[in-house]
Amino acid sequence: MKGFAELDAAIAVARRGSFRAAAVDLDMSTTALSHAVARLEGRLGVRLFNRTTRSVAPTEAGRALVARAAPALQELREAMEAARAQGAAPSGTLRINSAPGAAREMLDPLALEFLRRHPQMRLDIVTEGRLVDIVAEGFDLGVRPADLAPAEMIATPFGRPLRHAVVASPDYLAGRTPPRIPQDLLAHPCIRVRLPNGALYRWAFEKAGERLALEVDGPLTVDEAGLARRAALAGVGIGYLHAFEVEEALASGRLVRLLEDWTPELPGLRLYHPGRRNPSAGLRAFLDLARELAAGRAPGA
Repeated sequence: MKGFAELDAAIAVARRGSFRAAAVDLDMSTTALSHAVARLEGRLGVRLFNRTTRSVAPTEAGRALVARAAPALQELREAMEAARAQGAAPSGTLRINSAPGAAREMLDPLALEFLRRHPQMRLDIVTEGRLVDIVAEGFDLGVRPADLAPAEMIATPFGRPLRHAVVASPDYLAGRTPPRIPQDLLAHPCIRVRLPNGALYRWAFEKAGERLALEVDGPLTVDEAGLARRAALAGVGIGYLHAFEVEEALASGRLVRLLEDWTPELPGLRLYHPGRRNPSAGLRAFLDLARELAAGRAPGA
């Protein structure tokens, strides 16, 4: 937004710790970004960043400026967007952070239908396995399964209920006795998944009122569902993923589902965002469409 460019540049550099990464976020050249920060430093008469050939770190003055300017700029933008939204169609860019599998679930019908309805909007979807602070990282919206949506955020349900799927490749199962109950998994090599907080995920099961969580063992630990799926397809061991992550592999027979009667339905995805007083017109329109689709109304109705 005009008039905020130099402050935006400083905030992006502080957030990313890199001029190059900040320039990509702001869709400008590294040289232009560096000049914008230098102009701001010249106007303030103080150095905001300590630069070396390998690193960039904010000075004390830089940290203080970013800590106060970032929320103030966000408040100004929200106020201006709220005023603009009174008579204008949603426009601008909505930045969304999502787990890769959740993004695939959201893309069609929600994201693509949103772009069809609001041609002046752009969506910038960033997928990653780790759970990020969407406010600190400059995102408008996060998308994660219900159990991973931060409790302090406003969450909007979206999509079908989720189920976990215990899967293995036919090659892995050849010559082996498949597990009949969850405890049988303790005798199999399993593909373990590390959560964003660093803890190992315990495989949860439920049947006829009986609940248990197993800490499985195996030769491979990953922190992203796509890696676990690839390892299961390669026959490394048994995997435990959201069912939507392995639908195609199950349909094609490249993976076999196990212990299906022990994996009941769970709440679906959540679109979450901070409780701002003046959400942008684009964010409101996106959430309204999510609610419309969740209520079962067809796109375009």
